[in-house]
Amino acid sequence: MVAPVSGEATPAEVNVTALNCISISDPDIQKSISLLKQACLDSGFFYVIDHGISQEFMDEVFFQSRKFFGLPLHKKMELFRNEKFRGYTPTVDQTLDPENQVQGDLKEGYYIGVEVPEDDPDAKKPFYGPNQWPSEDILPGWRQVMEQYHKEALRVSRKIAKIIALTLDLDAGFFDKPEMLGEPLATLKLLHYEGKISDPARGIYGCGAHSDFGLINLLATDDVAGLQICKDKDARPRIWEDVAPLKGGFIINIGDLLERLSNDVFRSTLHRVVLDGQERYSVAFFVDPKPECIVECLPSCTSEMNPPKYITLFFQNLQLRPHSWSHTASDIHY
Repeated sequence: MVAPVSGEATPAEVNVTALNCISISDPDIQKSISLLKQACLDSGFFYVIDHGISQEFMDEVFFQSRKFFGLPLHKKMELFRNEKFRGYTPTVDQTLDPENQVQGDLKEGYYIGVEVPEDDPDAKKPFYGPNQWPSEDILPGWRQVMEQYHKEALRVSRKIAKIIALTLDLDAGFFDKPEMLGEPLATLKLLHYEGKISDPARGIYGCGAHSDFGLINLLATDDVAGLQICKDKDARPRIWEDVAPLKGGFIINIGDLLERLSNDVFRSTLHRVVLDGQERYSVAFFVDPKPECIVECLPSCTSEMNPPKYITLFFQNLQLRPHSWSHTASDIHY
């Protein structure tokens, strides 16, 4: 028998949270700044709409994602994640909350990063290199759809970053610098939850509680709920709130990097996925700076009463936050 996990609210205590909704096409930029600032102070989560990616194309991305995850396991395992974290990750391969989980996350995924040819000098760096792609014979046009989505999601991310910059009393183009979003480590991750039931009281989750270590994350989901956030990670027990899916919009959350840049003014919030047995698909897009980016508190977020708390290389932050992989390709049987 598995002992209950301490510090967790029971399912009956979970309510749906209200998140601010920001139109990035709204000409009233002050309205967007106000909504985003309130969201980042409260929970670090908000919705974004009017982003310019058509619903037809989003439907195609999800359709192609389903096609990949519908392949036989041995075909997916031929694209098992490599040392640059590109490719397929099977169910329970990752454990994001090892203190509270008794097994890995009940999800499978597929990582796609910025394409860097193998003969490019940058390919020798950590986290850089070529992607792994399914064969055109098996999934024709799959690569083209995902590369186009990667491009579109990065465009949306840069628009959101401009509003974040203004919210922090910075120039709108602050995050456009090469070491930030000019040449980012932007990673697309397709996710599939196979319809298993989560049980937080027994340490079983679709995705364990964690915060993201980068700048921002764009999440598109189907209409199946499951995402939960905890606004106060120090509360005991933790109080979890559901985040409702939003058709045609993104769920955005800020990461630890932005929390550090803001000198802990903005919130990088714990989140997890708890499922009721329904199959669920989502598409996450993680936007991180280059590993050599120096992370230091912004002057607009420091004062004599709130002196700067951080200065580090982003690569060091990555090293402090391991991916917690459970398996290698050789020890997974299929």
